[in-house]
Amino acid sequence: MAGRTVKVSGPLIVAENMADCRLYDVVRVSSLGLIGEIIELRGDKASIQVYEETSGLGPGEEVVSTGEPLSAELAPGLITGIFDGIQRPLTTLYFTYGSRISRGVSVNRLDRERVWHFTPRAMAGDEVEEGDILGVVQETEIVEHRIMVPHGVRGTVKEIAEGDFNIEETVAVIATEQGDRPVAMLQKWPVRKGRPYREKLSPETPMVTGQRVIDTLFPIARGGVAAVPGPFGSGKTVVQHQLAKWADADIIVYVGCGERGNEMTDVLNEFPALKDPKTGEPLMKRTVLIANTSDMPVAAREASIYTGITIAEYFRDMGYNVAIMADSTSRWAEALREMSGRLEEMPGDEGYPAYLASRLAEFYERAGIVRLLGSGERTGSVSAIGAVSPPGGDLSEPVSQATLRIVKVFWGLSASLAYKRHFPAIDWLISYSLYADKMKDWYDENVGKGFLRYRQFVMTTLQEEAALDEIVRLVGMDALSSRDRLVMETAKMIREDYLHQNAFHEVDTYTSMHKQLLMLRLIYEFYRLSEEAVRAYVALDDILASPFKERIGRAKYIPETELSEFDAIFDEMNAQIKALEQGGREDE
Repeated sequence: MAGRTVKVSGPLIVAENMADCRLYDVVRVSSLGLIGEIIELRGDKASIQVYEETSGLGPGEEVVSTGEPLSAELAPGLITGIFDGIQRPLTTLYFTYGSRISRGVSVNRLDRERVWHFTPRAMAGDEVEEGDILGVVQETEIVEHRIMVPHGVRGTVKEIAEGDFNIEETVAVIATEQGDRPVAMLQKWPVRKGRPYREKLSPETPMVTGQRVIDTLFPIARGGVAAVPGPFGSGKTVVQHQLAKWADADIIVYVGCGERGNEMTDVLNEFPALKDPKTGEPLMKRTVLIANTSDMPVAAREASIYTGITIAEYFRDMGYNVAIMADSTSRWAEALREMSGRLEEMPGDEGYPAYLASRLAEFYERAGIVRLLGSGERTGSVSAIGAVSPPGGDLSEPVSQATLRIVKVFWGLSASLAYKRHFPAIDWLISYSLYADKMKDWYDENVGKGFLRYRQFVMTTLQEEAALDEIVRLVGMDALSSRDRLVMETAKMIREDYLHQNAFHEVDTYTSMHKQLLMLRLIYEFYRLSEEAVRAYVALDDILASPFKERIGRAKYIPETELSEFDAIFDEMNAQIKALEQGGREDE
């Protein structure tokens, strides 16, 4: 029996005669067939958030439940896909309905007609359990899509065939205790429910990003979570673009959650043009984009990050390392606030619902590095990076504070650094990473035992500079001792020659860990040798006027194939400072 609407309040509809429905069931509203989701049940009345425009609706409209929760379709065809917040394919909608999405349209989320070549990895007679790999499909030149045994299925492979299939055709039959179970490439999974795994592991390996301020000072672990808060114009989106391009991840899921349409247009134009640095193929060939712009229905914005994290977990279960970018969780929280207000719930801080922190935690806790289901020892990871857009850059507002209590990496963007054209504008005085100490063994084995010592030197020097800055403002640089002036000059070198990175320069856009070590060693040795020379009564101005200093400043533009140049710069610096010391002794 169908329900009937009794109230329409923007995207919120209240319907009666819904006693047989369950929370989070998907419904169709009115003769238009608008998609909605039940978010509250009171007696036989259901509150429904509608994912489409509700103008023109009134009391008495028919409401029909599908009996299923909002689910994502998971199969070959996801990679290179561009979807909205409830996984409707925007490219298909554009070619079918034009540039504006018509209300109530019903399209398949993934292409049912396209055929994929399925290559078995299992054979008839093999014992399999949920999570095991039955076979593979080469989805793009970069990504091998692994077809897994569905959740809750265990038994013996009865039939499996190589060939060309669409995603709904049977590729294998598994004999279970309940009878034969046909398996197709298509799976469905409720977006609000995390996909299962065997065990969650402690993140101990960094996700290398090639961004020096991140990899050196505030690293994120593979399977970790990070927040990028910052005011308008401070570079949040560019940071996420750089991470999407260069981060050491196999699959990228980018969720544009309530962002401006022109920013999402930039993403959609740039990503197909970007080259994957590992393979030379377009970056889109390992990327899934979910675009839910600020003019799209607010309810779909709330669902978009759940759709994104479900797709990320699906590729994690194949054994991939996935990075999901959510830009921005503040817009998502605003959608929560609007729906909460329409439900007439008791508001919390600044009108946000009391459950804001728990909803944020639900999202971020689905990230992590895990031991996967299935036979054998396999691991996969989801690393979550969420941008936060606090109004006026105020980090004391509820979304920023709730996020900080959850994440372990905080890349605080500074408007003043952005104003000075220092990018990435990550403020080293307020940012932090709680993963760095856990990853000490990895750095020692894979980068070099001196790396963490140099990192500590950089942090200490920048903090000393901040303290000395107050004195300089009061009495000027000339009042400082030679040692303090050297600290200030070294800190300037760290800021301008190391932490400042040009995202649009062919060489400077990415820096390997080995090159970062060489750059840090150069700056550290400059400080050490200069300090010794100053103690030997060499004038600091003479050291700063030496030709090698300019070469240190341009070291970040040395290509990865010519890193031997660092030894030449070091030798030149050593020789010139020693010559100054020798000249000082002769003058005496």
